[in-house]
Amino acid sequence: MQETVQPRVGACRLVRFADDFVIAFKDRRDGERVLAVLGQRLERYGLKLHPTKTRFVDFRPGSGGGHDVQDQFDFLGFTHLWGRSRKGRWVVRQFTARTRLARAVKSVGEWCKPHRHLPLGVQHRHLASVIRGHCAYYGLTGNGKQLSRFRMAVVRSWRRWLGRRHRNGEIEWGRFNAILKRLPLPPATVTRSIYAA
Repeated sequence: MQETVQPRVGACRLVRFADDFVIAFKDRRDGERVLAVLGQRLERYGLKLHPTKTRFVDFRPGSGGGHDVQDQFDFLGFTHLWGRSRKGRWVVRQFTARTRLARAVKSVGEWCKPHRHLPLGVQHRHLASVIRGHCAYYGLTGNGKQLSRFRMAVVRSWRRWLGRRHRNGEIEWGRFNAILKRLPLPPATVTRSIYAA
């Protein structure tokens, strides 16, 4: 980037984590030029661009309101899109990517099924740590609804597999709520504010 790309284009920025990266350009034409030659450049080092993950996104405030899939992108487990703040200003919004949320929910069910006969306290400790860990990573300002969805999915999965311990294959909500009262799961909380200095 520093030796080859930046001297040939205007303002740009690379954000990279392991083999995932996003390059932002001030000028659309610069982005299109770099994308056209990026695959060939990486092939020199034995690398290839992922065909379905690599694309050009017109990511500007108001370019489409962020509701069109063409105006948003996924990076490091978050879907990034433009939206309006409460004061009406354009801001970049970050939500848990749909695929990551589905994967996290599935992994909870995959844990609950074989561990449903463990003591309730053991199960509770594990599931509580899963929720806290999820919120620690995805707990950004504005992502509260997705955090709550994940927590509710954990609650439902736990209830479902506890019910399988019984002959009728179900545990009533009243009884399960009594368990939750005794062993409460942590709330879905935003852990990192974008407004923090």
